[in-house]
Amino acid sequence: MSRTTATVAASLPDRWEELVTTALLGTDRRTPPGVAPGPQAPSDLLDAAASATVRRRAGLRPARPAERLRPAPEDPRPQLPHAAARRLAALLAHRPGASGGGRRGAAPDLMELLPQWLQAANARGYAAPPQALPALLDAARGRTDLRPAALRFAGPRALWLARLNPDWRFALRAAPGGGPSAPDLRDPQGIRRLWHEGLFAERVTLLTALRSRDAAAARALLEETWATERAEDRLMFLDSLRAGLGPDDETFLERALADRSRNVRATAAELLSALPASALAARMAVRAAACVAVDRTRDAPTIVVEAPHECDAAMERDGVVAKAPAGRGERSWWLGQLVEAAPLGTWPGRLGGRAPEEIVALPVADGWQGELHAAWCRAAVRQRDAEWSRALLGEPSAPEAGGPGAVSLAERARLLATLDAGERAAWVAGFIETHGLSEAFQLLGVCAVPWAPPLGRAVVDALNIARDAGSYPWSFSGVMGLAERCLDPSEASRLDALLAIPDEPEDAAPGAGSYWSEAFQRLVTTLRLRGAMLAELAPERPAA
Repeated sequence: MSRTTATVAASLPDRWEELVTTALLGTDRRTPPGVAPGPQAPSDLLDAAASATVRRRAGLRPARPAERLRPAPEDPRPQLPHAAARRLAALLAHRPGASGGGRRGAAPDLMELLPQWLQAANARGYAAPPQALPALLDAARGRTDLRPAALRFAGPRALWLARLNPDWRFALRAAPGGGPSAPDLRDPQGIRRLWHEGLFAERVTLLTALRSRDAAAARALLEETWATERAEDRLMFLDSLRAGLGPDDETFLERALADRSRNVRATAAELLSALPASALAARMAVRAAACVAVDRTRDAPTIVVEAPHECDAAMERDGVVAKAPAGRGERSWWLGQLVEAAPLGTWPGRLGGRAPEEIVALPVADGWQGELHAAWCRAAVRQRDAEWSRALLGEPSAPEAGGPGAVSLAERARLLATLDAGERAAWVAGFIETHGLSEAFQLLGVCAVPWAPPLGRAVVDALNIARDAGSYPWSFSGVMGLAERCLDPSEASRLDALLAIPDEPEDAAPGAGSYWSEAFQRLVTTLRLRGAMLAELAPERPAA
């Protein structure tokens, strides 16, 4: 480069900034050197800018060539059938309406069908079409609930793309093995290196992945650095032990009961109480049993409760929180924690050899029933005890909708989650047949998809009854939305009779009939679309 060229190149940044400033202020307020003021000044300014642009481009020094990208990895999974690939493109291209309110109309919500499509495609082991990956990553970026299924379907090429676009970096954090230094789980040296040198998010991902493969190895890795970890990190790492929790974890968790962090101690105690054979569970059983007994001197056997009078240091070490929340009495607060952490197998022997159903049916003296039954509910959920869950739920047709022990809809939903899918669906169907849909939304949310036929029929019948009664239709929109996603597609033919606009009772909400007709039309259309989606994912037959 000549001396003159170098001088011009060095002055170009200042000259360019001056021209930009003049353009922003206007030539009537400022003119750069070489541009005469007056009516011709704007044109002269543009000419000067064009000339400066050429000089800027010509004066650039050649840069080092970037390292050539490695090709994207191959995806060995089978390709999608053509019809399914077209359907995926349509689902990804759909964008919900921007209005955010008002009537939805009769058209299906395609974005709500995308999660089910991804689940079905993953179950069949298909690979994502390469041309769909950018839209798929964009969809997963906007919806965190889509990410696990979307990244599984997208496969290794999604991680390759994510390293090239900062907007998709979430994939590197969310996908197992997505981090740039994530090792093969069969590589002990790589695992140790990442554990000792990796970022926190990478270490959490590593520990979670390793725990699902080799629980003992994951625990041993955690023990190596436990004493030097920050309290908030220890809490997150400890939480990863929930996967594959077993008796072999007890020794480590017992040591964690002496941790400096109260939250770490509480989590360790919770995990130990989920192991009915642990020493902590045995200690809690002794404490809880001392508080609860059967009084046989009354006309009918009655449970009596004597809540703890103090929370001593040993109780606190075992995870009992001494300070009660605002509005709670200390003694009832302590009692609930003891009963919740005690093995449920404690109670038949303590309460006269009775089965859980008989225990729950016993009266409880002095107003302690709510507190005692709520603690048993939490214990049944924590210990995944289906027998106690059945007893606490009671019959779904019982006049008191909550059953003998459940204290809220959320509690009932958690108890239902401990039952197998068929029993869960049958219980919720019976609940709806007796109590309708007004309190069933949370319960429906824990049922397996697609809904079992008895549950699907119960939901449709209850919606039909609400329609015929002239009920306010918008109050059922949540259940209707669930039905669109969860009803078996084969139910669509049963709904054709509900598409007509019904006669509206005099006390019905204005326009309710047309709303119901529109909602059922959308339901039928969505079910048929879901059925078509599943058919399209069937393997293509080779041409004859």
